Amino acid sequence: MIQTIGLAKSFGSRRVLRGLDFTAAPGAITLLIGANGAGKTTTLRILAGLSAPDAGSTLIAGHDLQRARRHALASLSWLPQSPSFHPRLTVAQVAAFHARLRGRPLSAVPDALNDWGLARFLDMPTRKLSGGLRQRLALAVFALADTPVLLLDEPGLHLDPEWREILQDFLTIQARRGRTILMATHLLGEWEGRVDRCVLLSEGRSAGEVPPDELRRRFQDFHHSSPPPAQLVSATA
Repeated sequence: MIQTIGLAKSFGSRRVLRGLDFTAAPGAITLLIGANGAGKTTTLRILAGLSAPDAGSTLIAGHDLQRARRHALASLSWLPQSPSFHPRLTVAQVAAFHARLRGRPLSAVPDALNDWGLARFLDMPTRKLSGGLRQRLALAVFALADTPVLLLDEPGLHLDPEWREILQDFLTIQARRGRTILMATHLLGEWEGRVDRCVLLSEGRSAGEVPPDELRRRFQDFHHSSPPPAQLVSATA
């Protein structure tokens, strides 16, 4: 489970988060939606331990991120919007490094790479990977962590439609296994009916929820403005 209470964050004079409260439950895919600048990526980076909030608290799988940082971060796997790897390391070397880092057996590496279509690229240096292959390597590393909480920022951005569908199936399976999944994406139409909750962020706060089966109809609205209050359901529903 993920829970944020009164989360606040500013960059200079710009206030990005203004007392953000929301939860993401185990066994569900929760989508953060909102206009550019609403605070989605900032929220995910705070949850991943990459940025410190100015105020508020966060619980990751029952661990307070500030008071029990090591346990909280060990409970999650983070997929950033633009993953990067050492350019001279091969696909196999990167995966093996992350497996050791997470205490996973090296025997888990071949299956993880094969699941994301990377078996033919084991010896390829990461600097030669296309954007799609790089994203699939990031997803293989992400899956290797085998944690109860999964955080993803624009995971389908560099994937073709076939691999975006595979990603959706993967996350659905992980949710069914009881994992907590929190994601931000602009590809809202593709996730209609594939997520459990859609939490709307507006001006750094939770502004309620959007029904997951109406993402396609409202897809254009999310790019330009927040839906009017009448279109929202309660954030606590």
